[in-house]
Amino acid sequence: MTEQNETPDFDQDLPEQMQIRRGKRSELLEAGKKPYTLGYPRTHTLAQLREQYGRLEAGEHSGDVAATTGRVIFLRTAGKLCFARLREGDGTEFQVMLSQGKVGADALAEWKHIVDIGDHIGVTGEVVTSKRGELSIMADSYEITAKSLRPLPVEHKPLAEETRVRQRYLDLIVRPDARQNARQRAEVMRSLRDQLHDNDFIEVETPMLQVQPGGATARPFVTHMNAYDMDLYMRIAPELYLKRCVVGGIERVFEINRNFRNEGADSSHSPEFAMLEAYQAYGDYHSVAELTRSLILGSAKSVFGSTQVTLSDGTEYDFGGEWKKITLYGAISEALGEEITVNTSYERLREIAEKVELSVDPVWNHGKLSEEIFEHLVADKLHEPTFVFDFPEDTSPLTAGHRTEPGLTEKWDLYVRGFELATGYSELVDPVIQRERFEEQARLAAQGDDEAMNVDEDFLRAMEYGMPPSGGMGMGIDRLLMALTGNGIRETILFPLVKPE
Repeated sequence: MTEQNETPDFDQDLPEQMQIRRGKRSELLEAGKKPYTLGYPRTHTLAQLREQYGRLEAGEHSGDVAATTGRVIFLRTAGKLCFARLREGDGTEFQVMLSQGKVGADALAEWKHIVDIGDHIGVTGEVVTSKRGELSIMADSYEITAKSLRPLPVEHKPLAEETRVRQRYLDLIVRPDARQNARQRAEVMRSLRDQLHDNDFIEVETPMLQVQPGGATARPFVTHMNAYDMDLYMRIAPELYLKRCVVGGIERVFEINRNFRNEGADSSHSPEFAMLEAYQAYGDYHSVAELTRSLILGSAKSVFGSTQVTLSDGTEYDFGGEWKKITLYGAISEALGEEITVNTSYERLREIAEKVELSVDPVWNHGKLSEEIFEHLVADKLHEPTFVFDFPEDTSPLTAGHRTEPGLTEKWDLYVRGFELATGYSELVDPVIQRERFEEQARLAAQGDDEAMNVDEDFLRAMEYGMPPSGGMGMGIDRLLMALTGNGIRETILFPLVKPE
């Protein structure tokens, strides 16, 4: 490890600006000064200075000395009075003035030579306003607290999307929207937790490394545990563990955490994503639909102050009012102009798929083919918030059978602006039927379906102790931010997975 007072043998092929900045670092060390300090005796943040002294008149002196810090984002270094603009993490900016009469000729000359845009500095001096009315600190002293060895990009020239994603730290430095996205996500997470706590839900944490994956039909990531010499799986959903909680008497339970699915990545899918799942004893898919709606409305009001939000492209979207409710087979029937039900033959569904130019995977069963036809014909047209109810039984192995429609289950998917945002169920709590469903999934896996579930004996054992009738819901946090802001998934995730450069 290189000590701070040593000068490494830097690569001379570096760009000129980087070599110059490294040279300035070396000059600081040679002068006995630290280019990276261990703190600074700050008395005020930039935001606190603006709040406390924002009413000073032009040219007024407060008489108060303050010490503050920030990143230099602007410099004007001509003459005996120099100006800088500092910015701190929340985006607050503040002016610093350095006069030769205050800091001395040597200190001002050093400032002009050594300080670059991008450096972090600490500055101490009187809080004043300039003749033009700009709130400022008239510096008595300054100190570089962290030397920036790379020049910042020009702020008026937008960063390329790939750069924003790969170098999110740079995106956060130069782009206000990036900082706003990070804060909005935190506010949404807080709102969801507060609402669930207010409704007597208990937050828990369940395993991310699992002996076998379950809770969704998806392809898992596989890893190996050396201590036990066994393969483990990154979880694809927390469902089966949260249901164990309900069995154990935690009758209102939720988790917000990461899931991992070894599948495609695009503008609305990420292999690593955040998920909210919640389960409520003595609820059903109707009650968790209302819960989901209230969570989304509450998040919109908490973050944006209204159920009407302004998306990133400037358009407005209103989550208020009654949300539309349709059925999966009813929507397919309307799109095709003929009645399609869960009893429509598989051969007829194949004919429809061919007619609408939908490629069919040979491993798809009747229900999966029905759902793919729905996705192909209907899903992206569901712009307003829409609950799609009643899915086929053979694609919903953890869901209770429909109370009046054989072959269907009590499941819904929620669509917003043409993409799926959340899903909900009346949970299957009969362990005998659940075992039959698992065994059917195992047969599909044996036939080549790499998303099918395995028989989870421990989960079945838990169910055999008695699980009360329950409703459950799951909602992608990243997709909720997409719905509220209009951003793509790589903007709502702070550090999305990307291929190495």
